[in-house]
Amino acid sequence: MTLIETITVGSGGATSLEFTGIDGEAKDLLCLVSAIDPANALKQLIMNINDDYSNLSSLRLQGNGSIANSGTSTGSSGDDGISMGQITASGNTANTAASYSIYISNYAGSTPKSFSVEHAGENNATLAVMSIRAGLYDSTSPITSLQLSVQDSTFSEYSTASLYSIS
Repeated sequence: MTLIETITVGSGGATSLEFTGIDGEAKDLLCLVSAIDPANALKQLIMNINDDYSNLSSLRLQGNGSIANSGTSTGSSGDDGISMGQITASGNTANTAASYSIYISNYAGSTPKSFSVEHAGENNATLAVMSIRAGLYDSTSPITSLQLSVQDSTFSEYSTASLYSIS
């Protein structure tokens, strides 16, 4: 596993975190994210690959300590990507990070790429959202860029994302 880049959000926040110029020297990618949303109100982490949100889809299973649910998602222009899971919910502990592990298989190959996501939204109370996702980037193009954003919001200071290549 080789670190490609780590992005840490500075004061004032950031609208997106973007990894560009990803070479095709390895087999898989792993992106570890610690996201803080200043709005603290039902915001989602959004992922986009190669500025091609229309070829993204996923299945999810999630729970919050009280209920469980499942569903599907597809990339949409309104969010410029696909949801990776809820960062915070209204009433959650403010300024607390949610964590994500995004694993993308065969990112440089000429076949569609599968990805999986493990997510936990932190909260110092009874309810906290956790989810797993299985997804597909349905393109034969190699992945050369990965963009993360917060739905209708920004990343708070100290949010981080690290991208690793795996041989």
